[in-house]
Amino acid sequence: MYDERFVTPMRQELTQLGVEEMRTAQEVDAKLKGAQGTTLVVVNSVCGCAARNARPAVAKAIQHDTRPDTLTTVFAGQDVEAVQRARSYFTGYAPSSPQIGLLKDGKLVFMLERHQIEGRTADDIAQDLVGAFDKYCEETTAA
Repeated sequence: MYDERFVTPMRQELTQLGVEEMRTAQEVDAKLKGAQGTTLVVVNSVCGCAARNARPAVAKAIQHDTRPDTLTTVFAGQDVEAVQRARSYFTGYAPSSPQIGLLKDGKLVFMLERHQIEGRTADDIAQDLVGAFDKYCEETTAA
């Protein structure tokens, strides 16, 4: 576990954008179990590729007119039970940090794993997310 004072700014990079943090397994199930519509789940991390690539990519992608109904995040290495529970919805994928999944009606339909995030630009990752949003999400008005 990392010192929460160190992690808080990394959490806030997403929460200040309206991404809802889930810190317990119960919060994850309340948000994801039986969920209707589309839900983005970001497994946040202290690693450099989360800071340099994943979080900025999410920030850019959610500005798109078509985006998930619900935006959520869990923090790897901090909220262990919440992360394990969130990853239990990522059927067929090994745990990685960072990791970004898109669920539709509770089923995983798109995944970006660390190896697809690390070493790529935030713009390229955002384009991948926008492509998934266009394919699986209904058009909304971006915030």
